[in-house]
Amino acid sequence: MPKSDATRYRTTNWSAYNASLMRRGSLSIWFDPEMIWHAQRTGKRGHPETFSDSAIQTCLTLKVLFGLPLRQTVGLVASLIEMAGLDWAVPDYSTLCRRQARIAVQIPYRRSGKPLNLLTDSTGIRFRGDGEWLARKHGATRRRKWRKVHLAMDTATGNIRRGRIHVKQTGRQPHSP
Repeated sequence: MPKSDATRYRTTNWSAYNASLMRRGSLSIWFDPEMIWHAQRTGKRGHPETFSDSAIQTCLTLKVLFGLPLRQTVGLVASLIEMAGLDWAVPDYSTLCRRQARIAVQIPYRRSGKPLNLLTDSTGIRFRGDGEWLARKHGATRRRKWRKVHLAMDTATGNIRRGRIHVKQTGRQPHSP
């Protein structure tokens, strides 16, 4: 099969192009000021919790995303809250350690220690061309375009991990009886 020629783009505004490449590496994290950061009173006996489950979930999600230990997570969250201009208290690492036992943080595309099993499938989808009835009755009148879709699905979660589309043109197809 001959390889298709790569698409060539001509850049005329290099400063805008460079700025767009730099923006690809930017990181934006924001906190909703109306988020319930402090825990509500439960009326149970004992010392009340200071931070809500959503606050602990936010901290633990950042911990998992960046692969940080608990003490560095506390520092990251404190700096993010300070940059956001909020006057919220930050949970300490012992609070995070205690509460992470009952709050599960799962990021679907994060690799676990287990092997990843993928199912792959490819199928052809007609993109443009004559209708099937017209092609069977009169024969194909022009080249048909097909898009072949390749999918890789994680067997554990059922999520599609990768997808690729390949465009294929076919010539006149002899019609079958």
